[in-house]
Amino acid sequence: MSYLLQSGLFASAGADEVFLLARVFFGGVVAFMGLNHFTNLDDMAGYAGMKGVPAPEFSVVASGLMLVLGGLSVLTGAFVVLGAGALAVFLLVSALTMHDFWTVEDPQQQQTELTQFLKNVTMAGAALVFLALAGAPWGYALDVGVL
Repeated sequence: MSYLLQSGLFASAGADEVFLLARVFFGGVVAFMGLNHFTNLDDMAGYAGMKGVPAPEFSVVASGLMLVLGGLSVLTGAFVVLGAGALAVFLLVSALTMHDFWTVEDPQQQQTELTQFLKNVTMAGAALVFLALAGAPWGYALDVGVL
């Protein structure tokens, strides 16, 4: 058993509620980002194609589905290992492939790509925290999973 579980990770007053709020913020934002893939499919597929992503329209739909399901996974506490793990991988890969600020010459566009890169890396870190805590009992969660 890990130190975090032995130490009573969520034993302090209000910890379950604060953790639920974190899940709502993170999972809700990620799921919303996924929905944006569907509502702006043409624009996002054009951007993905410009970045050299193969099958850009399919890739945008697939990544949108991954974001929606991963966000809902963290939000509900269901299949967290799969959802948070997939989000961490996706966010890191997309940071490196889609937001390659180091290749951009225009200073304004470079700053935009840097901001998006940092956002993805930060969110990947949050996904890894949820992944690390997936084995702990979560208050207000469905607590179902395959792993």
